[in-house]
Amino acid sequence: MTHPSDPATSSPPLLDARQLRLGYGTTEVVHDVSFQLQAGSIACLLGPSGCGKTTILRSIAGFERLWGGSLQFDGKALAGDGLHVPAERRRIGMVFQDYALFPHLSITDNLRFGLRGLGARDRAARVQDMLRLVGLLGQGDKYPHELSGGQQQRVALARALAPQPQLILLDEPFSNLDVDLRERLSAEVRDILKTAGTSAILVTHDQHEAFAMADEIGVMHAGRIQQWDSAYRLYHLPANRFVADFVGQGVFVPGTPRGQDSVEIELGLLRSRLPVEGDGTRTLDVLLRPDDVVHDDASPLRAEVLHKAFRGAQILYTLRLASGTRVLSLVPSHHNHALGERIGIRLDVDHVVTFSHTAARPVAA
Repeated sequence: MTHPSDPATSSPPLLDARQLRLGYGTTEVVHDVSFQLQAGSIACLLGPSGCGKTTILRSIAGFERLWGGSLQFDGKALAGDGLHVPAERRRIGMVFQDYALFPHLSITDNLRFGLRGLGARDRAARVQDMLRLVGLLGQGDKYPHELSGGQQQRVALARALAPQPQLILLDEPFSNLDVDLRERLSAEVRDILKTAGTSAILVTHDQHEAFAMADEIGVMHAGRIQQWDSAYRLYHLPANRFVADFVGQGVFVPGTPRGQDSVEIELGLLRSRLPVEGDGTRTLDVLLRPDDVVHDDASPLRAEVLHKAFRGAQILYTLRLASGTRVLSLVPSHHNHALGERIGIRLDVDHVVTFSHTAARPVAA
């Protein structure tokens, strides 16, 4: 697992999760997971259904007891070695997948719910601050059913932020929304959290949400974090095949090592900044992303258009090379080619990522 923090140079983490083990019944579903979250940062646990990400989130909230490992929050132990601080004493906010708003209460009363320790005047001021923060000033007298899905999500976030927790947990918060609204609201929620100065952990299976919101992302598979890194490094420098397949789009093409810093594929020679494994006798799998294959009418290299997916400003082409190997290419949409047409392409690969057929670690540069 790639770890973003260097204890020798960074400040103490807000949240420190060490070797978490969790499960249900007799089945362990989370195995020795460790990560840290710095104050003011937004992190994401990203992975397919059943990988253990929501179980981890629930353990941080206090809804699940650890089987092993430890949790520290703001320098204080939350769980581990027989200790389990109850959820209501953790001062950690949570936004649920279904929003969990009280349908019989107005938006104002929903926000007041977690502020019972304040006087009436302070409560009213805090509610107005929250409505202003999430862009719903003047909507406080409405009821949840009178708001759109995106507005309800913002109310749920405002209610979690109202008691001023240091950490907010978001469990698949946009899964009930349509794709366009989901992406826009992800960016809005990030802005709201950054404005409030609140740290957050998001759980999602949608990489677009993760990329839009998170400063750092832990890709999960089978109860373990495969890589904890920035979105850029997850995409361009995946730590293993699972990350390479799960994050972004791409294909693996066969390649042959040519010396310590080069690998040859059907489209040409790729030079790597790091050593390439192999001695030229064993084929490697080389990851090509759609942005690695550039459309170029002047290029002598040709590929046949097998499929095209129009995406507004761009078209994602599936191309067949002379050998029959298929690659992807992301092309500005004014280059509108017909199926069966042969178009010119060239390589523009900044990061060379290769995997042997047996090794899980890549060579990347």
